[in-house]
Amino acid sequence: MAVVFPAVKAVGEGLSDKIFYLTAKTITRTVAKDAFDILKEAGYRGKVLIIMAKEKICPLEETDCNPVHCPRAKGHYDRVNDAVFELMTTEHDYTRERLLSCAEKHQVCPFEMVLDLSLWSDVIICDYNYVFDPNVYLKRFFAEGVRGEYLFLIDEAHNLVERGREMYSAMLVKEDFLKMKRLLRPYSAKIASALEKCNRQLLEWKRECERYTVLESVGSFAFSLMRLMSLMDEFLQRRAEFPERKEATEFYLNLRHFMNMFERLDENYVLYTDFDGDSQFCLHLFCVNPAQNLQECLDRARSSVFFSATLLPVQYYKELLSAREDNYAVYAASAFQKERRLLFVARDVSSLYTRRNRTEFEKIAAYIRTVVQARRGNYIVFFPSYRYMEQVREVFSEQNSGAVDCVMQSTHMREEEREAFIAEFSGARERPLLAFCVLGGIFSEGIDLKHDRLIGVLVVGTGLPQICSRREVLKSYYNGESVQVTGEPYPCVCGENGGSVVRNVRDENDAFSVRNALCRKNGFSYAYQYPGMNKVLQAAGRVIRTAQDYGVIGLLDERFLRRDYQILFPREWDDYRVCSLETLPGLLEDFWEELP
Repeated sequence: MAVVFPAVKAVGEGLSDKIFYLTAKTITRTVAKDAFDILKEAGYRGKVLIIMAKEKICPLEETDCNPVHCPRAKGHYDRVNDAVFELMTTEHDYTRERLLSCAEKHQVCPFEMVLDLSLWSDVIICDYNYVFDPNVYLKRFFAEGVRGEYLFLIDEAHNLVERGREMYSAMLVKEDFLKMKRLLRPYSAKIASALEKCNRQLLEWKRECERYTVLESVGSFAFSLMRLMSLMDEFLQRRAEFPERKEATEFYLNLRHFMNMFERLDENYVLYTDFDGDSQFCLHLFCVNPAQNLQECLDRARSSVFFSATLLPVQYYKELLSAREDNYAVYAASAFQKERRLLFVARDVSSLYTRRNRTEFEKIAAYIRTVVQARRGNYIVFFPSYRYMEQVREVFSEQNSGAVDCVMQSTHMREEEREAFIAEFSGARERPLLAFCVLGGIFSEGIDLKHDRLIGVLVVGTGLPQICSRREVLKSYYNGESVQVTGEPYPCVCGENGGSVVRNVRDENDAFSVRNALCRKNGFSYAYQYPGMNKVLQAAGRVIRTAQDYGVIGLLDERFLRRDYQILFPREWDDYRVCSLETLPGLLEDFWEELP
């Protein structure tokens, strides 16, 4: 609301024409809609529209926009104007049900109808893709070189770093070229020959690659891809229907995306090869720094606001989300009472790989049991991986004896399974509820368990992403580069090896001084530490959601006591308590007894 209300006011004063509220997840779009509904209850009359993914709103079992297969696509443009006019003149609140009903009445594509309706809406709530993705962005608003009087409100903006990298990166898989060669050889000898030429170059790189290899350039390979793309474009236009058309079209579109991203190749990109989880050989065009590409999109609006509870360290996000140097930031102090929250760091456990053994699992299980037994309620424990979660759950179950109700997140949960999982936190219980979840997963961000629906979160580990080629490329890219923040030098300890470096900050009391100014730009921090700490902060943020909430946050890893992690703590975490298994019961007893 702190972001929405000023934006609505700016539109009312003629400073902007339209608001785009951009989100990363479906549940966040619902929360945004709730904010505008509150304004509507107070008299706001703007038309608010949520753009949903085509697959989620399409009435067909399998989305196919070919008029031959979709009755609504045939003659859609003859009927859609009537549908849009009806909604414009009869509705201010475009609910999913009303949109689907109108699309059914006029027999039009609901997705295309919604896009047409967006032209007449005051607020558009949608995924990041519709503004930033080079393949999906709304061309009716963001045509090349066109700047509109728009406001971009970018929610949970910390997600846009990785999403931006994904949108502007591309990948080719060697095995796909061989597959296409087999499929298309009966139709075109020229295409088969072009595919074979590309495959031979990929094979040469494959022989030179052990784990991953960074390439200085792709040489003449780009020309081979251009010829292949030209041949396939001509073929697909000429050949309307053939059994393998779907696979060929998907390959062509991926090839075209790679070439479009290749045109952007500059110092913000790294070319490298590696093997994926299925041992397929891949060529990556990796956008390590998406700032310049995102800035081109931001320039289409009059103003943009990035907001999140976890934009720390802020200079890291300012550098990766925008190419401008005159952006400013505001650190809003927490409105919640510290007395209603206990934050403790365990000094005698660690999730380091070298210490993942039965003894350590028993310690973590003991921490969980101690916290849950201190007060009956609902708790979530977040783990660095599914495997680690299952190992600790097994140990905990051996000693549980039915005293605690347990639920556990599983991989690839369907929508109804997620809803059932969240529903476990509602209603009265005779025993405590303990949920086992994965850090950085679907339940560590975006869920809103207010009041006594959640009174405790334990975070096991520092959230570091798993070591992989992508992360190692990021680490190598950022190692050795430097960044300056104006002010006097302030000594600190930072970096992968805890080495002493000098960091410049404005003032020790400034909101962005110690925690938000960056140390020497460190590859390990950029690739692992900062993304990992963001997961920790998001998971911890599940506890205190309103001024009436209360609860316990436990960080179960001794690494949180290191200086390079403590400088990433929010200012509100200055009152953290250090404990061990022996001192934790007393700490919990004092907190629950003194709770305001």
